[in-house]
Amino acid sequence: MSDNPISERIDRRTLLRGAAAAGVVGIAGCSDNGGDGSDGSDGEDGSDGMDGDDGSDGSDGEDGGSNDVIRWHAGGTGGTYFPLSGEFEGIIEDNTDYPVEVSSTGASVENVGSLGNGDADFALIQNDVAYFARNGEGLDAFDGSPVENLRGVATLYPETIHVLLNPESDVSSLSDLEGMRVNTGDLGSGTQVNALQILESAAGLTTDDFDEQNTDFTQAANQLRDGDVDAAFVVGGWPVGAVEELATTTDVEILNMSDEERQAARDDASWFADDTIPGGTYEGIDEDVDTVSVQAMIATRSEYSADAVEAVTEAIFENLGELSIKTDFISADSAQDGMSIELHEGAARYFE
Repeated sequence: MSDNPISERIDRRTLLRGAAAAGVVGIAGCSDNGGDGSDGSDGEDGSDGMDGDDGSDGSDGEDGGSNDVIRWHAGGTGGTYFPLSGEFEGIIEDNTDYPVEVSSTGASVENVGSLGNGDADFALIQNDVAYFARNGEGLDAFDGSPVENLRGVATLYPETIHVLLNPESDVSSLSDLEGMRVNTGDLGSGTQVNALQILESAAGLTTDDFDEQNTDFTQAANQLRDGDVDAAFVVGGWPVGAVEELATTTDVEILNMSDEERQAARDDASWFADDTIPGGTYEGIDEDVDTVSVQAMIATRSEYSADAVEAVTEAIFENLGELSIKTDFISADSAQDGMSIELHEGAARYFE
């Protein structure tokens, strides 16, 4: 990635150092695979005897035994990660002996930190953030501190970039956002990462060129409704709940990215792909909206039990009929498309 222009530019952004402080505390210890063993609930997960690099998978029951609660970190309640994780929780509990505890979080970057320090067992993250974290580059939050215990389980569905607009702001292109108030997502989230990538690559805008706001999806929607921002980035598989709710209560537009803007984003970051939000997905937006997307994925940590990871993976992909969210995209056949990091042993067992 060092020869990738977008990586070089992102590395220079001092702004994202705030992400490390806000959501990735403890990540400096992740290169030693798992931190101090604290799990954020009862104080111990038994992982202090495993380093994650010697092939130990915790299958002796100390980490991921059938009596342990699986700590699953999702995202904000207004996005797709949280309700989808709730459905995964039901499937796992119905088809395995593992209880699951789903937590609302700031999403991708924060979730990587939680996996790295052992505070989470599974999490939903973006494939681009996973690559940055595992390789210790691309974002200041991970620069020189690779999250060595980060492992992949499965990719799920495209996460579509929504650039929501206040109709009164008279915005027809990304470059029109210069000088405006723009909510780029939670500080340290994958949404913020993508927003800054797209604004810089497709419009040449840095944080010096606009008034950046940082909140979760629900608060961003409220800001748009109240006229406190001109635009807000929301990243999630359509339809995103917060956007649906916003569109039913107020007039809102979604930026239709030009072919040139999408090409510029793809050229600078290979994890972006062209995407389209079908007309009628959101109330009042009847025409198709062209944009780009990344990929949502399930991740875990290397020292977590291979037996537990295999059981969870099998439960999910053998019971996809119980899902009601993103059912057109999630399948075992596509579960390795866009996988940007190495698989956990337990997931590899299932997919092989």
